[in-house]
Amino acid sequence: MTEMREHGFDFFTGVPCSFLQPLINEVIASDEVSFVIATSEGEAGGIAAGAWLGGKRPVVLLQNSGLGNLVNPITSLNHTFKITSLLIVTWRGQPGLADEPQHELMGQLTHSLLELLRIPFAEFPRDNLARNLLLKKACEHMDATGLPFAIIVRKDDLSGHATIVGPSLPRQIASSITRKHCGDPYLTRYDALSAIDQLIPADTAVVATTGKTGRELFTVADRDRNLYVVGSMGCASAIGLGLAMTMDRKVLVIDGDGAALMKLGNLATIGAKRPRRFAHILLDNGVHDSTGGQATSSATIDFAGIAAAAGYQRVASFDNVATLNELLRSSWMDGPSFLHLRIAAGSPHKLGRPSVQLRSPDDLETSSGERSARHCKLINGVF
Repeated sequence: MTEMREHGFDFFTGVPCSFLQPLINEVIASDEVSFVIATSEGEAGGIAAGAWLGGKRPVVLLQNSGLGNLVNPITSLNHTFKITSLLIVTWRGQPGLADEPQHELMGQLTHSLLELLRIPFAEFPRDNLARNLLLKKACEHMDATGLPFAIIVRKDDLSGHATIVGPSLPRQIASSITRKHCGDPYLTRYDALSAIDQLIPADTAVVATTGKTGRELFTVADRDRNLYVVGSMGCASAIGLGLAMTMDRKVLVIDGDGAALMKLGNLATIGAKRPRRFAHILLDNGVHDSTGGQATSSATIDFAGIAAAAGYQRVASFDNVATLNELLRSSWMDGPSFLHLRIAAGSPHKLGRPSVQLRSPDDLETSSGERSARHCKLINGVF
């Protein structure tokens, strides 16, 4: 880890693999870097993206069996927004070595899958000088392209005996839940987003999930503070967590029921990390609006109950604008807070589409380490 710190890597997230045990345990024990154990590799990709947006140089740790879970964030988040992260990928099922049968096929496909995803990679060198040169190469690639780089770790590449004794997190007591359901006609998403836009502090960083939520917020008010997650469905709350852990300002995630269900484990990670300046609003219309209104399973789920059990500090479930106004004008932006708002299905016919301005090579970090203008704005909380 010392070599990685020397090259600026200061934020780690991922899903454990036994091949990475020495590195992961060293990171967990360190006071110099942040580490988040994710519930899935896709979530880890979102958390790392948020950390990058907050000014960190992140590392995603994963077993190669989890590459499949990371494909969508890589293709529709990292590539779309030109967000970098270093991927440390283990090589389970390496041909010629005995391993569990479930790793056999992925062991054969690991290198070709990274090539297909257009991610340059190299196998972990055991020589110290070669390792430093590889990290330097990885940084130069990421700074020049704005895209990830991968290092493949084989069995016994990493040595060390650092161990973690006992649970690293105290058990959280479930929060009480505020429930205010009036039964009146539900708000439209457009009206809910209009109210949210007017009520939250001006310096709040807003992360809006993919689909109609982002498009409607873009139509309501396209503000510099808004990040429209046009892809990587389910990752908005993970991105928000990464931001909240690395930025000294409030972060608001605006989620949907379909997206939240896709990565429900995110709630557990947020509850465990308990970011103080973090609010999570879930607009629940019970359908996948962007694809024709097919029903989600939200009708049989208590989102508020799940958030409370996961460790959110403040939790509410409601269906009216009066309660929305009351909560957003109070201390509910200090959290982590979870606001489940039942809304009507449907969307305006004419909606704008957020445009994603890709960074040109001239706008990326220079070899001297100067931040690009875009990244400096992101660090300051302006998207």
